[in-house]
Amino acid sequence: MTDQKAVNNSSIPIDAFSNLRITSIWTFLMSVQWSEPWLIGLLVFHVVCLSLTVVTCRFYRAQICHFLLMIGMAYSAEYLNELAAMNWRSFSNFQYFDSKGMFISLVYSIPLLLNTVIIVMVWVYRTFSTMTELKTLQLRRKARREKREKND
Repeated sequence: MTDQKAVNNSSIPIDAFSNLRITSIWTFLMSVQWSEPWLIGLLVFHVVCLSLTVVTCRFYRAQICHFLLMIGMAYSAEYLNELAAMNWRSFSNFQYFDSKGMFISLVYSIPLLLNTVIIVMVWVYRTFSTMTELKTLQLRRKARREKREKND
């Protein structure tokens, strides 16, 4: 007949806030109580980071500093997760900070890393633009030289 595997529902965590079975990233994010002040502050922080990413596109050195700062913050997420797991009662209603770091990765590290990817894309675009300009100038100089040699 047909082999149907039994799903062990007891191994799938249940969210304490909404009693949803957490089976995907989407259900995990939907189970977060986004009205908590510290989460609103985190969202504002990410909006400010994205704004700085856009504003610093014209200022290369500022963008390098912004890039390095965001990489450093993403690198420190593990330590931040441990600190938050120990002190979550002082700023949150729920314990979001698990030992695997899924929550902090989704709401803290991934947005920072997406900003850094945007910066790298801008740098690659600038590099290609500069290389194109350089090649165009080289071809113009070569054409001028050939024209001078032809006239002489």
